[in-house]
Amino acid sequence: MNRRDTLKLAVGAPLILAAERMLGGGAHALNSNTKGFDADTVAALEEVTAYFTQADASKGGGLYRSAIVAQLAEAARRIQDGVPPSLRTRVFSATADLAALAGWVSHDSGRYGTAQRYWCYGVYAAGEAGQRDRGVEIVTRMSHQMIYLGRPDDALGLLGVAAAKATLPATRALVASQTGRVHAALGDERAAERHLGHADEILADGLGDEVPEWVAYFDAAEHAGARAVSARDLTGLDRGSREASIHFTDALRLRKPGFERVKVMDRIGLAAALLDEGEAERGAAAAHQALDDAARVDSTLVASRLNTLLDAARPYGTAVVEDVRTRAKELAAARPTTIAA
Repeated sequence: MNRRDTLKLAVGAPLILAAERMLGGGAHALNSNTKGFDADTVAALEEVTAYFTQADASKGGGLYRSAIVAQLAEAARRIQDGVPPSLRTRVFSATADLAALAGWVSHDSGRYGTAQRYWCYGVYAAGEAGQRDRGVEIVTRMSHQMIYLGRPDDALGLLGVAAAKATLPATRALVASQTGRVHAALGDERAAERHLGHADEILADGLGDEVPEWVAYFDAAEHAGARAVSARDLTGLDRGSREASIHFTDALRLRKPGFERVKVMDRIGLAAALLDEGEAERGAAAAHQALDDAARVDSTLVASRLNTLLDAARPYGTAVVEDVRTRAKELAAARPTTIAA
């Protein structure tokens, strides 16, 4: 991480307490004149946010980050100018979506402290919209960042706060799935399976007829991805009981169209898992397909997964795996995982 960005990142008790305060706080009075928004402006904000969300899921958000951040700044400025009572829920709901996305693309560009600030604003906006579960989903993004930065205890703290506030089946399943993943990273197979199994049960019971769009990405495929990463982490600690490649295969089979970045991550994960499991030829073949796809996605999360592939390839000295290693190194070098804020 860039040192300047590290200094901007809240961690430990201050982070957990801030999340608890944000999710537990009530809305406060704001200017109610109509200068900032009208119905057409809100519709435009919703449409552009939907467009950027789809683009990020497909190609990664690096190319769009500046535009997304600028759009969020404009929305925040207009909120200060005034929010008509009749549009309040729509304005803050759209702003929460935009802030969640701004945080995600900033995280995916290596701007970790910046991402955290946008997510905090998103939790605030969700509260103003009266959508606490929306804030819960954003807190799970913050926990994902803590996992990525090697702070699993902070991730568990955030997820504990989220679990206490989640009410919708989809957000409860998301929190359970993510919590299981963190326990796996810590090597606690029993706790991991308890939480992952709880997510299985919620998914089996159904997430309801009307799953909000902002959490619709969490489905059986996303949970299979969490199980795959959990199995990989436990196997790496000699505590796993099932091959990660099975879960990565499940995730790829279940993924919906339009989520190209996560599909690339699943494919790289599958290749790495096959190599870890001693399937050198199958792993190399899967890796070449994954690398072809990864070259078309601008994402530091993908670059991080490439490092996992390189680690899995290290024990092999065969020509076929060496070719994979060379390609993965070249692509990882072209996709640096840290960018100054």
